[in-house]
Amino acid sequence: MSQSFPKGMDLDFDRHHLWHPYTSMLEPLPVYPVVGARGVTIELEDGRRLIDGMSSWWSAIHGYNHPVLNRAVSDQLGRMSHVMFGGLVHEPAIELGRRLVALLPDPLDRVFLCDSGSVSVEVAVKMALQYWHARGRPEKQRLLTVRSGYHGDTFMAMSVCDPVTGMHSLFSGVLPEQLFVEAPSCRFDEPWNEEAIHDMRLQLEAHAGRIAAVIVEPVVQGAGGMRFYSPRYLQRLRELCAEHDVLLVFDEIATGFGRTGRMFAMEHAAVVPDIVCVGKALTGGYMSLAATVASGHVADTISGGEPGLFMHGPTFMANPLACAVAVASLGLLDAFDWQSAVSRIEGKLRKGLAPCAAMPGVVDVRVLGAIGVVELERPVEMASIQKRLVDKGVWVRPFGRLVYLMPPYVIMDDELDILTLAVCETVREEVTGTR
Repeated sequence: MSQSFPKGMDLDFDRHHLWHPYTSMLEPLPVYPVVGARGVTIELEDGRRLIDGMSSWWSAIHGYNHPVLNRAVSDQLGRMSHVMFGGLVHEPAIELGRRLVALLPDPLDRVFLCDSGSVSVEVAVKMALQYWHARGRPEKQRLLTVRSGYHGDTFMAMSVCDPVTGMHSLFSGVLPEQLFVEAPSCRFDEPWNEEAIHDMRLQLEAHAGRIAAVIVEPVVQGAGGMRFYSPRYLQRLRELCAEHDVLLVFDEIATGFGRTGRMFAMEHAAVVPDIVCVGKALTGGYMSLAATVASGHVADTISGGEPGLFMHGPTFMANPLACAVAVASLGLLDAFDWQSAVSRIEGKLRKGLAPCAAMPGVVDVRVLGAIGVVELERPVEMASIQKRLVDKGVWVRPFGRLVYLMPPYVIMDDELDILTLAVCETVREEVTGTR
């Protein structure tokens, strides 16, 4: 018997009972009822169609309702939707692990499949702590990171988000206190300046005996500010971590699977960390799934120490449905010239967002791969700007001082033109006060 829903969504129930992300239950932001999505278009209940500039928080890289991904879920559902991963294994998990190991550089080849991006960061931190415990260095418990970073909303992930801009200052007295240095000052396209790594080097020299790992988002700092920095920073960071015997963790949750023009952002620097976190686009936006992938050295060290096993095991770890659609998503990437698609999107974003640079109240316009950012002097008024973007036929979700685009890779040029024009018009309204 198929599931049916009453016609017309009960928005009053939604307002009073469904708690949306980053919203108040007393003064919730407006929501827009969705009845369908296909390609790069979201269909609202009132019949309006919106071109999606967000890829559903950067995950739906192939667009919506893709027949290959639909079939992968349907076929797997006919076999089994879920079995526990403790003591059991299934082909979708094996195939996904095989594909991830093939995509990632050596020596990243030990794959821990988990629930979400935030959880993959938790797993990476636990790996780092257990690694040093196994090596007889339990005092190495602190994490070092850069300001303006964002790594998720679970507790250890919150502790390495920017303490001011990372949306978690309320918990500052409860979270583990980590070490922070200034964000990289060298832009992606600027000549390298060794001063950019100075603060990081000083912290490692002073505290290496207590630091388990450095964790950063390679090249692109995502939700903490959408900043693009020099790949040379990662090369110097790799050297410093090796010099001071500290593990290096890359958070590729937002950047992985082609978003910056490379399969992984670390490839811009030709640098390999000890542990990497991936998620978001892993399943093409269909289901929640992430992975923490470690080197054999890290995995074997943990397994050889007390208690002789890794202390983590989510109930839905390696869910067969999620693994099957992830395999299909990676297969689509393999069969699709995504590099050309992302290069084309980059060119259109540069051209389409360029007019914003001359507007008063705009601090910066920057583009890298399939990421376009307009940074304003002042934070936007969320409810107002969201409505104006929807009225222009696009789905864009600004935050803070940033109006940004991360569209699906399958978006067409005319759809990109509509997106960038809507952003330019809306930014002009926002900075001039006209509506």
